[in-house]
Amino acid sequence: MLNENCLLVIAGPTAVGKTALCVTLAQQLGTEVVSADSRQFFRELSIGTAKPTPAEMQGVPHHFIDSHSITETYNAGQYEADCLALLDQLFQRHSVVILTGGSGLYLQAVTEGLDALPPANPGLRAQLQQLLVTQGLAPLVEELAEVDPVTYARIDRQNPQRVLRALEVTRSTGQPFSSFHGATPKAPRPFRTVKVALERPREKLYQRIDQRVDDMLAAGLLAEVEGLLPYRHHNALQTVGYQELFGYLAGEYDWAEAVRLLKRNTRHYAKRQLSWLRRDPAYQWLPASAALGSIQSLISATEKK
Repeated sequence: MLNENCLLVIAGPTAVGKTALCVTLAQQLGTEVVSADSRQFFRELSIGTAKPTPAEMQGVPHHFIDSHSITETYNAGQYEADCLALLDQLFQRHSVVILTGGSGLYLQAVTEGLDALPPANPGLRAQLQQLLVTQGLAPLVEELAEVDPVTYARIDRQNPQRVLRALEVTRSTGQPFSSFHGATPKAPRPFRTVKVALERPREKLYQRIDQRVDDMLAAGLLAEVEGLLPYRHHNALQTVGYQELFGYLAGEYDWAEAVRLLKRNTRHYAKRQLSWLRRDPAYQWLPASAALGSIQSLISATEKK
């Protein structure tokens, strides 16, 4: 019996095998799974987010899956507050709870907290969003490089939501977005955290990614994207899996090119996820194919410290 609540974080790139491992772990530990995937919150996004199906969940309770509508605004700060409140409840029933996902910022929000940032500026955000629509992402990234090279160097520059938020803060305050990082003391968490990151040999991971894309397309991803056309400028849809098919539907390229872009951009996304996770030395890196046997030992080892 653990004498202190433990949040077990299972992170890793897309298609590495997080879902299956978490379900098996939850069954062994008699616990529940909390998602930290920034797009699986939305009920309207299923195939393109590789959202676990009821069959894949195998009866294990999963939280923050289908919890919101794409019509709602939901960000990492709101998620931090909601998830911590949920964990308070779950730790009344379980000594270990599993937090999983590939969205590094959302994992960080729960385990460490986020820096206090100025409130959103809807008018300025609307202006930046319009620039994104009319001019594309590249000019906004160039502006970020000029006004805040620190953020430019470490941000996911292919994620419009991250770029727009950094520019919004910089423009509205006159201070670089990076100047707010580390300025706010982080509140201690009432649980200990064990962080595990899964990895596979690159060629194996890329094979799994390509197969996942093929499976998504066979499952009806194009029809899902067609149904989301009215929301194509929503932040959650400015991401791999959706943008490529929006471009196809707009006649920008043919189907073969859309599939090529889907696979290529998903591989690039996986590389960015790995880069984010490797910045945190607290993660224990385990091969996804053999992680199960090591995780219980990690939990026990941290309990004794």
